[in-house]
Amino acid sequence: MNFNPNYTQGLAASINRSAATEQTLTSELSSGLRVNQLSDDPVAAADNVGLASSISQMDSFVQTATQEQSLMQVGDNALGEVVSQITSALSLATSAGNGTMNATDFSAVQTQVTAIRASVVALGNTSYQGQYVFAGSMGNVTPFTLNTTTNPATTTYNGDSSIQTVATPNGQQVAVNVSGSSVFMNSSGSLMGTLNQLVSDLGAAAAGTGTTASIQADSTALTSALSAVTGQRATLDSGLSQMMTASGYASTQSAAYQSAQSTLLSADPATIATELSASETQHQALLSVTATLQGAQDLFAYLK
Repeated sequence: MNFNPNYTQGLAASINRSAATEQTLTSELSSGLRVNQLSDDPVAAADNVGLASSISQMDSFVQTATQEQSLMQVGDNALGEVVSQITSALSLATSAGNGTMNATDFSAVQTQVTAIRASVVALGNTSYQGQYVFAGSMGNVTPFTLNTTTNPATTTYNGDSSIQTVATPNGQQVAVNVSGSSVFMNSSGSLMGTLNQLVSDLGAAAAGTGTTASIQADSTALTSALSAVTGQRATLDSGLSQMMTASGYASTQSAAYQSAQSTLLSADPATIATELSASETQHQALLSVTATLQGAQDLFAYLK
């Protein structure tokens, strides 16, 4: 008969392994995860790192997109109001240029257009969460200042013409702003310049030194300015639409990655419970053998 002198050491090692397996299965059953550390499944753990990184990137973009969409929406709303103000000014200029008004009428219209100009300047200085919407990349600088000490008055743009972009998850660069200079002082139709000129020409007409022809020219210039503002608003709306689409895509991808991550890491409770029961049975059997051996004088006595 052959006897292994290392039998007891081997038995002890088996008990330790059995206890470790039982502890691992218990942990998996309680946490619901089959991979709690690298050694549990190195391949799954590596895949999880990649999925976690992708989820983080998508969620980060969604957060950025949400902030940018809010800023763009504020800009769009402001431009919508600017269009409304231009329309009102154009109606007043058209009436003032038809040759039927007297000095009092011209003065009243000048007051109205002056108020419209103030509204347009305020809209040009629209801000959101401390950032000026139409200042280009200089969000902390008030874009427009109006100087009424000159005749016509002058409007200065203090921002820049920088167009900010945000990269979507697929690498597309989306413009998220329009500069104030392109909206309010466009070379194809300067809204600020035209309003200043219109206020001046209405004042001259009220004083009897102006002409309706000048006011009619201002009406034509306002029409060009309206077209410029409308075009820039369309550009902003296009970027807003792209950003919303990209944000929706990123949200969907993040959810898909999270689902894959859950599938990769989650434990099957039924399977784990079965394995744990078998492990507990095996562990108790090993402990029983050990207890029996400890009660015998030696191994040969146990074998009798």
